[in-house]
Formats: sequence, C-alpha cells, structure tokens
Amino acid sequence: MNDAVVLEMKNITKRFPGVLALDKVQLTLHRGEVHVLLGENGAGKSTLIKTITGAYIPDEGEIFLEGKPVRFDSPLHAQKLGISAVYQEFNLIPELDAAKNIFLGKELMVGKTIKLNSREMYRKSEEYLETIGAKLNPRIPIKNLGVAAQQMVEIAKAIATDCKILILDEPTAVLTNQEIDRLFQVVETLTKRGVAIIFISHRLEEINRIGDRVTVMRDGAYVDTIQVEKGKLDTDYLVKLMVGREITNKFPKINVAIGEEILRVEHLNRKNVLKDINLTLHAGEILGIGGLVGAGRTEAVKAIFGADPIDSGEITVFGKKALIRQPKDAIRLGIGLAPEDRKVEGLNLGMSIKDNIIMASVDKISRCGVIGRRKRTSIPEGLKDNLRIVTPSINQMVGNLSGGNQQKVVLAKWLASDSRIVIFDEPTRGIDVGAKVEVYQLMNQLISRGVGIIMISSELPELLAMSDRILVMHEGRITGELSHEEASQEKVLRLASGGI
Repeated sequence: MNDAVVLEMKNITKRFPGVLALDKVQLTLHRGEVHVLLGENGAGKSTLIKTITGAYIPDEGEIFLEGKPVRFDSPLHAQKLGISAVYQEFNLIPELDAAKNIFLGKELMVGKTIKLNSREMYRKSEEYLETIGAKLNPRIPIKNLGVAAQQMVEIAKAIATDCKILILDEPTAVLTNQEIDRLFQVVETLTKRGVAIIFISHRLEEINRIGDRVTVMRDGAYVDTIQVEKGKLDTDYLVKLMVGREITNKFPKINVAIGEEILRVEHLNRKNVLKDINLTLHAGEILGIGGLVGAGRTEAVKAIFGADPIDSGEITVFGKKALIRQPKDAIRLGIGLAPEDRKVEGLNLGMSIKDNIIMASVDKISRCGVIGRRKRTSIPEGLKDNLRIVTPSINQMVGNLSGGNQQKVVLAKWLASDSRIVIFDEPTRGIDVGAKVEVYQLMNQLISRGVGIIMISSELPELLAMSDRILVMHEGRITGELSHEEASQEKVLRLASGGI
C-alpha cells in the first residue's frame, strides 16, 4: 500500500422511501491496499458499493477519483473510469467460453470489419489469466467450470478493463480453504500492481490475513477506520463496533430434551451422487451434516425434500412411510427447506416480504384457494416482529433486503407453514456475526417447540457448537457419526476427507 489516494468519498447520503440507507458516509481508498468493508447485514455496505460502481447516484456528498471530483452516471461510466466489481452472484454467461465472457461488451474485431478476432481474444485472455496465476483454458464454457474458476474469470474481466479499483463482495463464501489461499495470492498480485481492493467479508479471521485497513459501518453510517496489524487485530472489538454491543456468546445453543423419532431415511441412493444414505432425526434435535464442498450434503437433503430424484431408498416421516416425489409432497408432510442459495431457490425476489412468507402456507390458510386479507397481513406482520426483520413494510420487495433479512424471510416462510422438520443448508453463509446469533436463537425457538432440524454447515465452529449429533459425508456417502461430546474439528475433517 502507498499513500496515494485513489478514491475519496465524503458525506455520502442516499435515501429510499422510508429508509435512510447511507448517512454521511466517509471512505478513503489508497492505491495498492486491501480495504475491508465490514458491517452487519443492513449496515449499508451494498448501497455504498452500488454508489461506487454507479448503480446508485447519491443524494448528497462528494466523490473524488484520483483527486478529481466525479459523478458516476452508470455502472458503465464507473467501469470506464477504472472501477470493477466481482459480486457473489457472478455476471457470466454459462454457454459462452471464458474468453468471450472476459471480452463481453468489448469484443476485439479484425481490422475495421464486424468479424470477431477470436485468436487475439483467446491470446489476451490467456495473458490476463496468467497474470493472476489462473491455470485455465479460456476456451472452456463457463458452465463447465467450478465456482473458484468462474471467480478467476470474473477477476480477469476486471483486469481486461484496466481497473484501478476492484471490489470483491464476499469472495470466499463458497470457496474451499485451498481456493481461499489461491484467491489471496491473486489479491496480493493485484495490489503489487497498484490495484486498490475493497474486500467485503463477514469472516473476521480473514481480515487479519489480508486486510491493510478496515472500515466499519452500522445502520447506514460510518463508525471507524482501523489500521490492521497482521495477526493482532482485536476481532471482539470489531464485533462491538459492528453491532453496537458486546456479543458474549456467539453460539447460544440451548439444551432441549430429545423426543421421538420424526424422520428416518434408509438406503437412499442416486447413481454417481448418493450412496446408501441412512439417517434419523428426533423432535427437538439439531442434526448437523459436515463435509467438504462437493461431498453430496446438499444433494442428500434435496432428495429428502423431493427437489432431487432418487433411484432407491425409503423415507419415513412421523412413523409412516412417505412417498416424496416433489417439494409439495414434503411440505404437506411438514418438512421445510431453507436452501443454500436463498436468492435463487428460497425466495422470489420480485415478490413482497408478505407474499414470500405465506408462499408455503397457501393450502393451510386459504379457503377454496383464496387467502383472507387479514391472514395475508397478520401472519407476516407477526413473524416480521418476532424475527426482527428490518424493513419499513412487509409490502417491500424481498430483493431490496440485506442478506441477513432475506434469510429471516426464508425462516419465516417455514414458521408460517408450521413445519415440524426444517432443513437448513448453510443457514449463516454470507451474513454477519450479529445476524448469525439471531439465526441460532430462532433455531433454539424451533427445537424448544419440538421441531427437528437438519443443519448443513461448512463452518466447523458452528457445526460443533450447534449440533446434538453430527453426520459427516465424503463423496456421496456418510463416513461417520459423532455425538456432540465426542466431536472435534480434527475428527470431522478426518471423516470429511474419507478417513475413519
């Protein structure tokens, strides 16, 4: 990092109907630094980023780029001025290869013709990918690449625009530890070239590894900017700045008497995906499922929920054999699923909070297919208050909520449907430490009412602290079961790697 200021934002204010999203926010970004942007969900980070990238125009405040006042009229304008972003949801076209995605909208032509200069595009794409150390064939279609490789293509796209500022939004959320190490090497390569990085993450341990400075936001306002001394950052102090209070218990698991068996899965198989899956779940129990990315955890719970097909196996729900061929069969039996990708599979982002909450309860609360106006409002309002969903109105579009509040809407949907079995697939991925505690407290509410929970988690501290039992998967099969008392990070990792 050097002292040259590449971006300065002063008193940035942004209002939406009924919401002050940004309140006189300050941000200074130096050339070649990794500047971590930290805050709870709803703190204003996304709004600030959209202001930097030209998606939003601030109502008040000043922006300076390399010392000159600037007003970003659009994302394209910001990109032309050297600002690029890689979001959690990649902006790639699956059917096109890596090179065509890298040059999308800025294709190279042969001379003054309208013929694509494919040879030069592939050559330059290889050059950009090599710059960040990505060993990747630019001729491979995006749909055939893994998440980490797709992320490298997104970063190569940014390099192709000669970016001065690169924004990485939760870049490690779905990466393995090895892939995270590789990403951090790429970040180091870029900063040495003078690129300034804005790094958004809820993983506090990452700040100590990669951050030069960290700016904390809370309730749409600037709180503080702190210089990072590698390995010495007080993460508890950061949490206090984020939430405005100390969090003494990050995993508030309560002990509940385990009740009767409510779910039994026997010999569940799907060719090349699942191999002889057997599990049980009891009332008031949290059954954790651990494993590495690609172990088959998500595929297993989707099969139980009827979202994925099976070749053989039996499912028993509340003592009765169940035929679950599609999600509506599972919902009728009292099973709910809060999926890993809540934006794609768990919510309809174009619908209101109210309608998302009652989506899974239509059969239960309607008469002849018609939902009474009072129920349509009272149930979502009650759950909004109970779950502390931050919104001016339940009529607001779910797509406008922060990640933590979107996750609460997913939970509210299954609370409204009176589900007795709830499956959580990575329930706290992409949400801040304060929102995580609230999710754990909601899980406590459920098990205290006799609900059984299956929780998939890649966060080992979360898995160990919140689970009554842990199943570990590797390559589509269950490799072991651990009680809460005997479970440890070492044992889980050994089983997750196929060991015994």
